[in-house]
Amino acid sequence: MSFNRLILVCLGAFLFMGSSIWSKPKVKSIVSTSDRVLTFHRSSIKLSKNASSDKVININSSVTYQKMDGFGAAVTGSTCYNLMQMSEKDRHDFLVRTYSPTEGLGFSYARISIGCSDFSLSEYTCCDTPGIENFTLTPEETDYVIPILKEILEINPEIKIMGSPWTCPRWMKVNNLEELQPFESWTSGQLNPKYYHDYATYFVKWIQAFEMSGVPIYAITVQNEPLNRGNSASLFMGWQEQQKFIADALGPAFQKAEVTAKIYAFDHNYNYDRMPEQQQYPLRVYENEKAASFLSGAAYHNYGGNRRELLRIGQERPDKELIFTETSIGMWNDGRNLSKRLMEDMRETALGTVNNGCRAVIVWNLMLDSDRGPNRDGGCQTCYGAVDIDRANYRDITYNSHYYIIGHLSCVVDPFAVRLATNDLGNGIMCSAFRNPDDSTAFVIMNEHETEEKVSVMTDGGKYINLTLLPRSVTSLRW
Repeated sequence: MSFNRLILVCLGAFLFMGSSIWSKPKVKSIVSTSDRVLTFHRSSIKLSKNASSDKVININSSVTYQKMDGFGAAVTGSTCYNLMQMSEKDRHDFLVRTYSPTEGLGFSYARISIGCSDFSLSEYTCCDTPGIENFTLTPEETDYVIPILKEILEINPEIKIMGSPWTCPRWMKVNNLEELQPFESWTSGQLNPKYYHDYATYFVKWIQAFEMSGVPIYAITVQNEPLNRGNSASLFMGWQEQQKFIADALGPAFQKAEVTAKIYAFDHNYNYDRMPEQQQYPLRVYENEKAASFLSGAAYHNYGGNRRELLRIGQERPDKELIFTETSIGMWNDGRNLSKRLMEDMRETALGTVNNGCRAVIVWNLMLDSDRGPNRDGGCQTCYGAVDIDRANYRDITYNSHYYIIGHLSCVVDPFAVRLATNDLGNGIMCSAFRNPDDSTAFVIMNEHETEEKVSVMTDGGKYINLTLLPRSVTSLRW
């Protein structure tokens, strides 16, 4: 072992030094504290024959749950713009430590918008001139989004990319489904049923265009926040509309074009924006067997309601997948205060969604600037990114809670890992366990207490990992 490697093993190192420091079969430990004293701090732990604590967590590998697709953040137009302002070296270094499964955190999922989102540089779709024959990618995609995605793919060729539309082209919109009057607005409106097939073709053309550009699309959602009429780019689509659009147009179009991307329904809040007629939205869509046959499952956000809804929907339709696709931090929830946000976001978003059946966890903007942008009127003016980059030099980066919570999952849990059963200690300690495809075990645990907590984790081999969990910390293990 080289001197540098010995120093890293003995003293620990920040994650940004890379994960290749471990080659022997030891328990690898990665710790972050909410006071930022430790940030992805790595060390090794020895297995013990005996438990040192009466708080014992048993991992039961004979009881398995969902298979994991991955963890990541949204690579929005704003994110790509900010990344493009960095020097080539600084950008590459940041993307390596974020996406590389061997030298970094191994983020494994990215969500992008189909057309604009509320964090794009302008309002647009890929077919703003009436007529589906006028479909074309825009400069925002060809100059910003696609180049960044291709750079990420060079670092992590296995990353999964999901597309979500915020709005259909305006010429496809009507004011409502009774009057069917043209609705020339980026905000609100509904999809004119006479354009169902054109809009389905739009999805197919978008996927094909990205794939021809070297960016494969793993999945799409039918509509971002279909119950939100107020976003700067938005489209209302109740469950009846979505069900019919999928069954009659989108699913058959994918089938005819041999598009293999997964399709997810809903993509909105746990409480269905408190609309009585939209409750259990995915279950209503699944009631049409044809629509259900084209759907892999449903996607959720957490801007309203409780994550227990995931468990309820999953129990009703265990044959359908669940994924978590968006959550934000910002001025309204003290988003740059890691001492507050790390614990809450780990509990509610990371471990909370996974333990309720989600196969993927994706947070909102990967990178915004120090002025919370670029942003637009009508969009979120108060959001922070998973990281924020200083506009003064496009080099200095502040790492926020969303970067930590995704990183603590992705750095030990590989795509296609299977979640394993564990007992629940409760009372401020929360965990998840996984069996990776290479037969290693991954384990992520958080301690919300203001004091150290001692726990022992019993492995399949009957040995123990004895942990001293630091106050308000997250620990990721792999062995």
